[in-house]
Amino acid sequence: MSDHDPSLESSAAIRARIDTSTPHSARFWNYFVGGKDHYDVDREVGEQIKEIFPGLVDVAVTSRHFLGRAVRHLVLERGIRQFLDIGTGLPTADNTHDVAQRAAPETRIVYVDNDPLVLAHARALLTSTPEGRTDYLDADLYDPEAILKAAGATLDLSRPVGLMILNTLGHVADHAVASALVTRLMAGLPSGSYLTICDSTATSPGMIAASDAYNRSGAVPYYVRPVDEIAALFQGLELVEPGITQVTRWRPEHEGAGGAGAGEPLDVDAYGGVGRKP
Repeated sequence: MSDHDPSLESSAAIRARIDTSTPHSARFWNYFVGGKDHYDVDREVGEQIKEIFPGLVDVAVTSRHFLGRAVRHLVLERGIRQFLDIGTGLPTADNTHDVAQRAAPETRIVYVDNDPLVLAHARALLTSTPEGRTDYLDADLYDPEAILKAAGATLDLSRPVGLMILNTLGHVADHAVASALVTRLMAGLPSGSYLTICDSTATSPGMIAASDAYNRSGAVPYYVRPVDEIAALFQGLELVEPGITQVTRWRPEHEGAGGAGAGEPLDVDAYGGVGRKP
Protein backbone atom coordinates (compact mmCIF):
# COMPACT_ATOMS: atom_id res chain seq x y z
CA MET A 1 0.00 0.00 0.00
CA SER A 2 1.04 3.65 -0.16
CA ASP A 3 0.55 6.05 2.71
CA HIS A 4 -0.41 9.67 2.17
CA ASP A 5 0.22 11.86 5.20
CA PRO A 6 -2.91 13.97 5.77
CA SER A 7 -0.66 16.69 7.17
CA LEU A 8 0.85 17.33 3.73
CA GLU A 9 0.09 20.93 2.86
CA SER A 10 -2.48 22.03 0.30
CA SER A 11 -1.27 22.64 -3.22
CA ALA A 12 -1.76 26.39 -2.86
CA ALA A 13 0.26 26.53 0.35
CA ILE A 14 3.05 24.51 -1.21
CA ARG A 15 3.19 26.71 -4.31
CA ALA A 16 3.43 29.79 -2.11
CA ARG A 17 6.66 28.40 -0.63
CA ILE A 18 8.34 27.78 -4.01
CA ASP A 19 10.81 30.47 -5.07
CA THR A 20 11.23 30.55 -8.85
CA SER A 21 13.47 33.63 -8.83
CA THR A 22 16.66 31.84 -7.75
CA PRO A 23 18.15 28.50 -8.77
CA HIS A 24 17.37 25.50 -6.62
CA SER A 25 19.48 22.40 -6.15
CA ALA A 26 16.71 19.82 -6.61
CA ARG A 27 15.47 21.52 -9.80
CA PHE A 28 19.03 22.08 -11.05
CA TRP A 29 19.87 18.39 -10.51
CA ASN A 30 16.58 17.38 -12.12
CA TYR A 31 17.56 19.37 -15.21
CA PHE A 32 20.94 17.63 -15.37
CA VAL A 33 19.45 14.12 -15.17
CA GLY A 34 16.94 14.87 -17.92
CA GLY A 35 13.86 15.56 -15.78
CA LYS A 36 11.09 18.07 -16.45
CA ASP A 37 10.68 19.75 -13.06
CA HIS A 38 12.77 22.92 -13.39
CA TYR A 39 12.40 26.59 -14.27
CA ASP A 40 14.18 29.03 -16.58
CA VAL A 41 16.49 30.18 -13.81
CA ASP A 42 17.62 26.60 -13.15
CA ARG A 43 18.22 25.93 -16.84
CA GLU A 44 20.15 29.17 -17.26
CA VAL A 45 22.53 28.31 -14.43
CA GLY A 46 22.72 24.74 -15.70
CA GLU A 47 23.80 25.89 -19.14
CA GLN A 48 26.38 28.27 -17.66
CA ILE A 49 27.85 25.49 -15.56
CA LYS A 50 27.89 23.07 -18.50
CA GLU A 51 30.15 25.57 -20.26
CA ILE A 52 32.45 25.72 -17.24
CA PHE A 53 32.43 21.98 -16.54
CA PRO A 54 30.47 19.65 -18.83
CA GLY A 55 31.45 16.74 -16.60
CA LEU A 56 28.86 17.74 -14.01
CA VAL A 57 26.19 16.16 -16.21
CA ASP A 58 28.08 12.86 -15.92
CA VAL A 59 28.23 13.30 -12.15
CA ALA A 60 24.45 13.75 -11.97
CA VAL A 61 23.65 10.78 -14.18
CA THR A 62 26.18 8.35 -12.73
CA SER A 63 25.26 9.25 -9.15
CA ARG A 64 21.73 8.14 -10.02
CA HIS A 65 23.06 4.85 -11.36
CA PHE A 66 25.06 4.42 -8.15
CA LEU A 67 21.84 4.73 -6.15
CA GLY A 68 20.30 1.90 -8.17
CA ARG A 69 23.28 -0.41 -7.75
CA ALA A 70 23.57 0.28 -4.03
CA VAL A 71 19.86 -0.36 -3.41
CA ARG A 72 19.91 -3.57 -5.46
CA HIS A 73 22.97 -4.78 -3.57
CA LEU A 74 21.39 -4.07 -0.19
CA VAL A 75 18.13 -5.79 -1.11
CA LEU A 76 19.46 -8.78 -3.03
CA GLU A 77 22.73 -9.48 -1.22
CA ARG A 78 22.26 -8.01 2.25
CA GLY A 79 18.58 -8.72 2.84
CA ILE A 80 17.57 -5.13 3.58
CA ARG A 81 13.83 -4.56 3.36
CA GLN A 82 13.59 -1.04 4.78
CA PHE A 83 15.07 2.23 3.51
CA LEU A 84 15.26 5.75 4.91
CA ASP A 85 16.12 8.12 2.03
CA ILE A 86 17.11 11.61 3.23
CA GLY A 87 17.43 14.45 0.75
CA THR A 88 15.09 12.73 -1.64
CA GLY A 89 15.12 15.30 -4.41
CA LEU A 90 12.60 15.38 -7.21
CA PRO A 91 11.16 12.08 -8.42
CA THR A 92 12.68 10.72 -11.62
CA ALA A 93 13.01 7.21 -12.99
CA ASP A 94 14.22 4.49 -10.63
CA ASN A 95 13.70 6.15 -7.28
CA THR A 96 14.72 4.13 -4.21
CA HIS A 97 11.30 2.49 -3.86
CA ASP A 98 11.16 1.63 -7.57
CA VAL A 99 14.48 -0.22 -7.43
CA ALA A 100 13.92 -1.84 -4.03
CA GLN A 101 10.37 -3.05 -4.61
CA ARG A 102 11.24 -4.37 -8.05
CA ALA A 103 13.69 -6.68 -6.28
CA ALA A 104 11.60 -7.32 -3.16
CA PRO A 105 7.98 -6.10 -3.33
CA GLU A 106 7.54 -6.14 0.44
CA THR A 107 10.20 -3.43 1.00
CA ARG A 108 9.25 -0.29 2.96
CA ILE A 109 10.66 3.13 2.16
CA VAL A 110 10.46 6.49 3.91
CA TYR A 111 11.55 9.57 1.96
CA VAL A 112 12.65 12.73 3.77
CA ASP A 113 13.03 16.25 2.39
CA ASN A 114 12.01 19.75 3.46
CA ASP A 115 11.83 21.37 0.06
CA PRO A 116 8.44 22.70 -1.06
CA LEU A 117 8.84 21.60 -4.67
CA VAL A 118 9.76 18.07 -3.59
CA LEU A 119 6.76 18.16 -1.26
CA ALA A 120 4.57 19.20 -4.18
CA HIS A 121 5.69 16.08 -6.02
CA ALA A 122 5.55 13.79 -2.99
CA ARG A 123 2.53 11.93 -4.30
CA ALA A 124 4.68 10.59 -7.13
CA LEU A 125 6.92 9.07 -4.48
CA LEU A 126 4.02 7.65 -2.50
CA THR A 127 3.39 4.75 -4.84
CA SER A 128 4.07 1.26 -3.67
CA THR A 129 3.53 -2.39 -4.35
CA PRO A 130 0.57 -3.87 -2.44
CA GLU A 131 3.03 -5.85 -0.31
CA GLY A 132 5.25 -2.88 0.55
CA ARG A 133 4.79 0.61 1.87
CA THR A 134 6.11 4.12 1.21
CA ASP A 135 5.85 7.37 3.11
CA TYR A 136 7.16 10.92 2.82
CA LEU A 137 8.30 13.15 5.67
CA ASP A 138 8.53 16.93 5.38
CA ALA A 139 11.43 17.12 7.81
CA ASP A 140 14.84 18.70 8.30
CA LEU A 141 18.20 16.93 8.08
CA TYR A 142 19.34 19.02 11.04
CA ASP A 143 16.87 17.26 13.35
CA PRO A 144 17.86 13.57 13.07
CA GLU A 145 15.96 12.49 16.16
CA ALA A 146 12.69 13.91 14.81
CA ILE A 147 13.29 12.13 11.49
CA LEU A 148 13.88 8.82 13.22
CA LYS A 149 10.83 9.20 15.45
CA ALA A 150 8.55 9.97 12.49
CA ALA A 151 10.10 7.25 10.32
CA GLY A 152 9.29 4.73 13.04
CA ALA A 153 5.62 4.99 12.09
CA THR A 154 6.42 3.18 8.83
CA LEU A 155 9.72 1.40 9.48
CA ASP A 156 10.54 -1.10 12.22
CA LEU A 157 13.62 0.53 13.69
CA SER A 158 14.45 -2.61 15.65
CA ARG A 159 15.35 -4.22 12.31
CA PRO A 160 18.14 -3.20 9.89
CA VAL A 161 17.53 -0.15 7.71
CA GLY A 162 19.34 1.14 4.62
CA LEU A 163 20.02 4.85 5.23
CA MET A 164 20.50 6.70 1.93
CA ILE A 165 22.00 10.24 1.88
CA LEU A 166 22.90 11.01 -1.71
CA ASN A 167 24.10 14.37 -3.03
CA THR A 168 22.78 16.05 0.09
CA LEU A 169 25.55 16.47 2.67
CA GLY A 170 27.34 18.94 0.40
CA HIS A 171 24.74 21.45 1.54
CA VAL A 172 26.16 21.22 5.08
CA ALA A 173 29.06 23.67 5.05
CA ASP A 174 30.89 22.38 8.12
CA HIS A 175 32.23 18.85 7.74
CA ALA A 176 32.12 18.30 11.51
CA VAL A 177 28.42 19.14 11.51
CA ALA A 178 27.77 16.81 8.56
CA SER A 179 29.62 14.02 10.35
CA ALA A 180 27.68 14.59 13.57
CA LEU A 181 24.36 14.45 11.70
CA VAL A 182 25.30 11.12 10.13
CA THR A 183 26.41 9.76 13.50
CA ARG A 184 23.13 10.77 15.14
CA LEU A 185 21.09 9.16 12.39
CA MET A 186 23.04 5.91 12.51
CA ALA A 187 22.80 5.89 16.32
CA GLY A 188 19.04 5.46 15.97
CA LEU A 189 19.37 2.43 13.69
CA PRO A 190 20.17 -1.10 14.82
CA SER A 191 23.19 -3.28 14.16
CA GLY A 192 23.14 -4.61 10.61
CA SER A 193 21.90 -1.32 9.16
CA TYR A 194 23.74 0.23 6.20
CA LEU A 195 24.74 3.78 5.32
CA THR A 196 25.00 4.81 1.66
CA ILE A 197 26.49 8.20 0.82
CA CYS A 198 27.67 9.86 -2.36
CA ASP A 199 28.55 13.47 -3.05
CA SER A 200 30.37 15.57 -5.59
CA THR A 201 34.05 15.96 -4.70
CA ALA A 202 36.79 18.57 -5.03
CA THR A 203 38.81 16.26 -7.26
CA SER A 204 39.29 18.46 -10.34
CA PRO A 205 39.67 22.18 -11.08
CA GLY A 206 36.54 21.93 -13.25
CA MET A 207 34.35 20.63 -10.45
CA ILE A 208 35.68 23.23 -8.02
CA ALA A 209 34.97 25.99 -10.57
CA ALA A 210 31.47 24.61 -11.19
CA SER A 211 30.76 24.53 -7.46
CA ASP A 212 31.98 28.11 -7.06
CA ALA A 213 29.78 29.28 -9.95
CA TYR A 214 26.74 27.49 -8.56
CA ASN A 215 27.30 28.98 -5.11
CA ARG A 216 27.45 32.47 -6.63
CA SER A 217 24.09 31.93 -8.38
CA GLY A 218 21.98 32.65 -5.31
CA ALA A 219 21.07 29.02 -4.72
CA VAL A 220 21.60 27.33 -1.37
CA PRO A 221 25.34 26.59 -1.54
CA TYR A 222 26.72 23.11 -2.20
CA TYR A 223 30.28 22.52 -1.02
CA VAL A 224 32.43 19.92 -2.76
CA ARG A 225 34.77 18.08 -0.39
CA PRO A 226 38.01 16.10 -0.55
CA VAL A 227 37.53 12.35 -0.82
CA ASP A 228 38.99 11.75 2.65
CA GLU A 229 36.17 13.83 4.15
CA ILE A 230 33.59 11.64 2.39
CA ALA A 231 35.36 8.58 3.77
CA ALA A 232 35.38 10.05 7.29
CA LEU A 233 31.57 10.05 7.32
CA PHE A 234 31.74 6.24 7.53
CA GLN A 235 33.78 6.21 10.75
CA GLY A 236 32.91 3.18 12.89
CA LEU A 237 31.22 1.34 10.04
CA GLU A 238 32.39 -1.70 8.08
CA LEU A 239 32.85 -0.65 4.47
CA VAL A 240 31.37 -2.85 1.76
CA GLU A 241 33.88 -3.62 -0.99
CA PRO A 242 35.25 -1.77 -2.92
CA GLY A 243 35.11 0.88 -0.18
CA ILE A 244 35.01 4.61 -0.96
CA THR A 245 35.45 5.08 -4.67
CA GLN A 246 34.20 6.99 -7.68
CA VAL A 247 30.49 6.27 -8.01
CA THR A 248 31.04 4.70 -11.43
CA ARG A 249 33.49 2.20 -9.93
CA TRP A 250 31.34 1.02 -7.03
CA ARG A 251 30.33 -2.52 -8.06
CA PRO A 252 29.81 -1.65 -11.73
CA GLU A 253 27.35 -3.90 -13.51
CA HIS A 254 26.95 -4.65 -17.19
CA GLU A 255 26.34 -0.99 -17.98
CA GLY A 256 30.08 -0.30 -17.97
CA ALA A 257 30.88 3.39 -18.32
CA GLY A 258 28.58 4.82 -15.74
CA GLY A 259 25.46 3.12 -17.03
CA ALA A 260 25.31 3.57 -20.77
CA GLY A 261 27.19 0.78 -22.46
CA ALA A 262 30.18 -1.48 -22.35
CA GLY A 263 33.64 -0.21 -21.53
CA GLU A 264 35.65 1.20 -18.67
CA PRO A 265 33.72 3.21 -16.06
CA LEU A 266 33.84 6.96 -16.54
CA ASP A 267 36.08 9.06 -14.32
CA VAL A 268 33.77 11.41 -12.43
CA ASP A 269 34.09 13.90 -9.59
CA ALA A 270 31.70 12.05 -7.31
CA TYR A 271 32.63 9.49 -4.69
CA GLY A 272 30.54 7.26 -2.51
CA GLY A 273 30.34 4.06 -0.58
CA VAL A 274 28.26 1.76 1.58
CA GLY A 275 29.03 0.86 5.19
CA ARG A 276 27.50 -1.59 7.66
CA LYS A 277 26.85 -0.79 11.30
CA PRO A 278 28.44 -3.57 13.41
